[in-house]
This record gives sequence, structure tokens and C-alpha cells, in this order.
Amino acid sequence: MSTALVTDLAIFVLALLVGVEVIGKVPATLHTPLMSAANSIHGIILAGALLIGVTAGGVVGYLLAFVASLFAAANVVGGYVVTGRMLKMFRRKAPEPVPAAPAKVAVAAAAGAPSDTGNGRKPS
Repeated sequence: MSTALVTDLAIFVLALLVGVEVIGKVPATLHTPLMSAANSIHGIILAGALLIGVTAGGVVGYLLAFVASLFAAANVVGGYVVTGRMLKMFRRKAPEPVPAAPAKVAVAAAAGAPSDTGNGRKPS
């Protein structure tokens, strides 16, 4: 193994450990806002993973670049999905249309039932 590959592998493992440690300390109530705000950071990570892929010299380097790109892309997409769901919670719902009151006379006449005349007396 070359020195550059060992260095890239060490950086990858250290970044993985730091990421797990940082995310593990975040309380559940703060996870969604932090996830939505971290999209730019994940984009930078994705750019770095692509740079590793360009400079990789062997199969192991390409594999590490692919795994790093996959994880970073999953974080970017997941961040946008979480942001979209979070913003949907704060949208105002459209007011439901009020249904028109059914006409008792028309419904009763169509059914063949006697209708109320509106004066309080039953029809004879």
C-alpha cells in the first residue's frame, strides 16, 4: 500500500468516527433542524469524495471514493427530504369548502314524502 492510500484511508476512518460521535450527541428534538441546516456541509463532503475519486490510483481508492460519495449523497438527499417534510408541517391548510345546506323540501318532494310547510303545522 502506498503512503497516500494509507493517509486517505486514515482520513476516511477518522471522519467516520467524528461524524458518528457528533451525531450521537445530538438530542432527538434538535436532529431535524440540524439535518436540514447541514445540507451545505454534506455537499462539501460530496465534493471531497469526488476529489478523492479523481486522485485515486487503485481499486481500493476508487472503492473508498465510491463509498464516501454514496454516504455523502445519501446525507444530501436525506437532508432535503427531511427539510421538505418539516416545511410541510408549517404550511397553512386550505380551508375546506362549507357544504350547502340541503333543501328539505326538494329532497322530501323527490322522495314522495309530505313536506313541512314552515308554519309549524303538519300538512293535512
